[in-house]
Amino acid sequence: MKQIEKDEIYEHLGQFLKSRGIEMKDGAYAQHIQKGCSLLTDAVNLTQQGFERAKTEMDKRLEQMRQVIHERTAPKATPNPPGADAPQSKAEGRSTSTAQAKGRTKAKARDGKGRTASKKKRSRR
Repeated sequence: MKQIEKDEIYEHLGQFLKSRGIEMKDGAYAQHIQKGCSLLTDAVNLTQQGFERAKTEMDKRLEQMRQVIHERTAPKATPNPPGADAPQSKAEGRSTSTAQAKGRTKAKARDGKGRTASKKKRSRR
């Protein structure tokens, strides 16, 4: 908001009283009224500054709260099932047999061409 000038309230009060038929002349009472208006101006200006700071801080905290709510209520990302990362060739896709799937035998390590380590040794000879 716009700041109030130091003597603005005093001037408006003087104009208001003059329109009602009361004229303020220089004197002790006029000085006291001017000091009171000055204090009122300072109080209003400081209050406006305080509200602006409070509004800024409240907006900041509200945005943080919205972010936390968004993060906690967002749908959970489902992890990719194993093997879905890259497409498999036919040889890589046949790495487990029915017996291996049931847990009856140990899986053999394959080299990516569908051959086990023992088959690689034989093919090198």
